[in-house]
Amino acid sequence: MTEPSALPPVVDAATWRAQLDELRAREKAATRELDAIAAQRRRLPMVEMPEYTLTGADGPVRLADIFEGRSQLIVYNHMWSDGQTWQCGGCTGFTSQFTRLEFLDSYDARFVIVTSGPIDEALAYKKRVGNPMAWYSSSDSPFATDVDAAPNTGFAVNVFLRDGDTVYRTWHTNGRGTEQLSHSFALIDLLPWGRQEVWQDSPEGWPQRPTYSGWLDSPEIARIYGDPGA
Repeated sequence: MTEPSALPPVVDAATWRAQLDELRAREKAATRELDAIAAQRRRLPMVEMPEYTLTGADGPVRLADIFEGRSQLIVYNHMWSDGQTWQCGGCTGFTSQFTRLEFLDSYDARFVIVTSGPIDEALAYKKRVGNPMAWYSSSDSPFATDVDAAPNTGFAVNVFLRDGDTVYRTWHTNGRGTEQLSHSFALIDLLPWGRQEVWQDSPEGWPQRPTYSGWLDSPEIARIYGDPGA
């Protein structure tokens, strides 16, 4: 650990409390705005999806059956490059956060990963990096392209609703829109120095480094969480 290169100014408790209260007013306003955004999201229309067949650990599976009897499904579309030992570090790190998803059962929902890579490669990678989520492949389906996550283009989050055997797409985001699902950034943003990335608005003298350079890459995640035999 290095010694701090910059520190916030030191003030008396009353001054600190006053400035915290000023910030808290903005934080509460942001919370109310997020509540309003969520309310608007619940009022979005939806679009009916055609029937898709993906591939899971046990073979071909219809999109409607990936719900496993639930009504709601969140899909993380994982970036993929066929034949590569290490896949996207951002996707690998992002999905490594979701170790306990059973709480979604109470909300009639499921959260899975879909990649455009071959299922054998996907399952081997899942084991290599120690990811406990359910993985599926859309390598033999236009599904990824149809939900704005075409092969070799990027990542996305898509949400679906099932009514019987009919599946509807209700929401989509990509890029920094996925941060709202992440607890890692929420924790880091609480720290006095924040993410320490060069694009951020920080006081002069705050430690900064190239964007992404503080993120754990795929080999590091495998070392921490993965199966050594993989």
